[in-house]
Amino acid sequence: MNTSPEIAIIEPNTLTCLGLKGILEKMIPMATIRIFRRFNELMDDTPDMYAHYFISAQVYVEHNAFFLPRKRKTIVLASDSPQFQLSGVPVLNIYEGEEELVKSILKLHQHAHHGGYPMKDMPPVPAQQPCQELLSAREIEVLVLLSKGLINKEIADKLNISLTTVITHRKNITEKLGIKSVSGLTIYAVMNGYIEVDRI
Repeated sequence: MNTSPEIAIIEPNTLTCLGLKGILEKMIPMATIRIFRRFNELMDDTPDMYAHYFISAQVYVEHNAFFLPRKRKTIVLASDSPQFQLSGVPVLNIYEGEEELVKSILKLHQHAHHGGYPMKDMPPVPAQQPCQELLSAREIEVLVLLSKGLINKEIADKLNISLTTVITHRKNITEKLGIKSVSGLTIYAVMNGYIEVDRI
């Protein structure tokens, strides 16, 4: 039985679609992500099978009769607009940087799935074995501080270690996990329970 979630992106802008698809594939590697340029393409598919709908503000406004009953699964791609906040629909600000987008998506996921599929059902990213076997206790401390946005010097000061030691730990973390970006490391730390999204 295939339990991997399916996610629909309904957005006419190709760059927005491809960028969001890339971020979601990194965050939820077991998900199937489908792109639809227009609402009627979604309707020609099987529209009720999706765990989430990432939709442009225009599509939401024009077809809210479809999305309102699916409000828990709907995320509007827009600037952080007050009009959508009033209707209780989650908004993803597409003008944020990658790290902020990742954090926003993780927050939306936590709020949306109190009764749905929980975060613990998602596999570790990207390693399939427990984090404790991969990283030392000190590397985990460095990973957590990196995820919170601290730079090497700040991490060294906070942990009372040299700057060279921090750089060595970062190199080891990157090699062990195969993750180079801070946003990827943040996703890994959240998925493995080392940090909560609200504390990032």
